[in-house]
Amino acid sequence: MINERFSEGNSFLHSLDPRVKISIVFPYVCVIALSQKIPVAVLCLCIAFVLILSAKLKIANVLKSLKVLFVFIILLWIFLPLSMPGMPLYARGVLIVSREGIMKALSISLKSVSIVLFIVSILATSTVFSLVHALSHFHLPKKLLYLAFLSYRYIHVLYVEYARLKDAMRIRGFKPGTNIHTYKTYGYLIGMLLIRSFERSERIYHAMLCRGFQGRFYLLDHFTLRRSDILFASIMTVIFAGVIWLEWGAKILL
Repeated sequence: MINERFSEGNSFLHSLDPRVKISIVFPYVCVIALSQKIPVAVLCLCIAFVLILSAKLKIANVLKSLKVLFVFIILLWIFLPLSMPGMPLYARGVLIVSREGIMKALSISLKSVSIVLFIVSILATSTVFSLVHALSHFHLPKKLLYLAFLSYRYIHVLYVEYARLKDAMRIRGFKPGTNIHTYKTYGYLIGMLLIRSFERSERIYHAMLCRGFQGRFYLLDHFTLRRSDILFASIMTVIFAGVIWLEWGAKILL
């Protein structure tokens, strides 16, 4: 199974009911994504950082999970100020850095980091199985939930198979380069991975049928809504309403 490193802990957020987590995350993420004011984005980032500290997650591991996002943000800061029209802050030849481009890059950066940190602190502190179980309480299609869970479960199996094939290539002296032999070798690698994946899926399916699988997973444990869950949901609802008020409240009054 894929290492769920953030789900291992004993913080308050780890013990929350996953149903409460899901009901909080999605509307809050939508509000962050739709916000346009820089102060609101900064506030959301501070809230997300407080949640990260409350979850007692290692900052180093959190930063590692943001590596891909940081690459996207760097590219954003390179291209957006140069391509977005607006009041020029710096101009040299054809290079024009606009104020609107910088503000837009800053807004997107703050919001994207806030969303990822919020998801990590809330959803990643639960196991994938518990989240899929919680989604079933929202009456999502059962087949879709089973597909999501099994896909997640066997991504790790495919990765292990890929690592084995790649090690076999190295043992045989393969060194990648920019030539036809390298491209053909990687093509064979992908082809073998697809074939073995198909064969593994058939074996798993027949094994499930032998164990009496009839299209349904039976659950032995069920969630219990506690006072702490209600308290956390109430606090986050107040914060959620405050963010909405800061973003759109003045416009509504006007």
